[in-house]
Amino acid sequence: MPGAKRALISVHDKRGVEAFARRLAAKGYTILSTGGTALALRKAGIEVTEVSAYTGHPEILGGRVKTLHPKVHGGLLADPSQPGHRADLERTGIEPIALLAVNLYPFREVASRAGAPLDEVIEMIDIGGPAMVRSAAKNHRNVAVVVDPEDYEPVLGEIEKNGDLADLTRKALAVKAFGHTAAYDAAIHEELSRRFAGAPGDFPGRLSLSFTLLSPLRYGENPHQRAALYADPDAGAGAVASARKLQGKELSYNNILDLDAAWRLVLEFERPAAAVIKHNNPCGVATAASLQEAFDKARRTDEISSFGGIVAFNREMDEAAAASVTSLFLECVIAPGYTPAARDILAAKTGLRVMQAAPDPASAYRGLDLRRVTGGLLVQDWDRAPTDMGSARVASKRPPTAEEVRALDFAWRVARHVKSNAIVLARADRTIGIGAGQMSRVDSVRLACMKAAEPTAGTVLASDAFFPFRDGVDEAARAGITAVVQPGGSMRDSEVIAAADEHGLAMLFTGVRHFRH
Repeated sequence: MPGAKRALISVHDKRGVEAFARRLAAKGYTILSTGGTALALRKAGIEVTEVSAYTGHPEILGGRVKTLHPKVHGGLLADPSQPGHRADLERTGIEPIALLAVNLYPFREVASRAGAPLDEVIEMIDIGGPAMVRSAAKNHRNVAVVVDPEDYEPVLGEIEKNGDLADLTRKALAVKAFGHTAAYDAAIHEELSRRFAGAPGDFPGRLSLSFTLLSPLRYGENPHQRAALYADPDAGAGAVASARKLQGKELSYNNILDLDAAWRLVLEFERPAAAVIKHNNPCGVATAASLQEAFDKARRTDEISSFGGIVAFNREMDEAAAASVTSLFLECVIAPGYTPAARDILAAKTGLRVMQAAPDPASAYRGLDLRRVTGGLLVQDWDRAPTDMGSARVASKRPPTAEEVRALDFAWRVARHVKSNAIVLARADRTIGIGAGQMSRVDSVRLACMKAAEPTAGTVLASDAFFPFRDGVDEAARAGITAVVQPGGSMRDSEVIAAADEHGLAMLFTGVRHFRH
């Protein structure tokens, strides 16, 4: 860094900033700063020059304008290797700035608060900060730009060891800086689109996405595919991407997909619940008075497929549940917490990945549901239609009994988490058989009956979409199923209802479809 060494530090997130500035000063840097950052550094005994004193212009408009000045941006953008730049600096008395440490107003945090007033949100739109970051990142060969407090230590270490930063380090910092401002602008665009653009709930005219790399993964769905996990900045503690790994091997791409499917499913239930997932479909789901009982019932639905699966619980796992879980080979388990005794039991299974997430359905469904297609992106709301058998219409002559309604409610909650065409056979507390991903609905009924590990007589059936023909109902009746819940809406509904009446089945129409492709 030719010439005098100056560092401009202006941060909202003040983690580690005092130590950072102190060590820079010890290496001969003059510290420039603004407002609250300058006050904090001065209180820590660090000599600071206020930007307003450096520029000769006071902060104005309540702090909206303080760094938008030629002495700041000239110092950040000057390239001393260019004779014209050197001449301009000498003529204007502008000094080069060698390092910029800036992070921005917490726009996303303020905007995400329930009921945040527009005026407060608008004031969190940082102007000077992004302008300085972009100037420094553009001129990264001459200005080191630091936007993340986590980078203070490695930057200081390199400066203290070598006297300067390597070109590779400067480039990496610049890329991170542009990512920082891009994410910031994306958050502003998203929030103001939501508040200003069109009718409430309209999709924005331009969708800007900004996700943060959490970790590369060993590979994707298959070993020849690269993969990584990125986090939504709005993800809450109840999201799988936010879950903590307490033990076990590194997560794979497929592990994360299955954890997400399992976690969403158990959050459907108020009672203690367990779900066993394999290849993004449930092998079995159950509720009970205890997690151990719920897991044992869920496992019995399809014990063969449960081998090597992923299990989710919606309660803190206790010793008894842990003992049952460790009796089966599993890839992962996820729960809101674990008792010390459960942790001790699970620790013996060193390869088992043990994950912990907050039981918060709202944070598991934030934002929009996104899926890439060739040349584009499909966007939709999450399937969060409420489950309420009380509002379903009785289509058959015979209404369901109270016990059948409880079983239909359980089956319907599970059906939305099964790949279409989805058929779920259930009792009030557990699945009996699941038919997933078939190209015809009647084959899904046959598959669910074939896979049932206990008698199907007296069970109920949930279908994620309408029956296009009566054959599915006929198959269900042959298996002893007594009640069916489905959306209705087929052009042959009358034939399907007639089949239910012929067999003495109760049938409910919900008017809601739950395709999961």
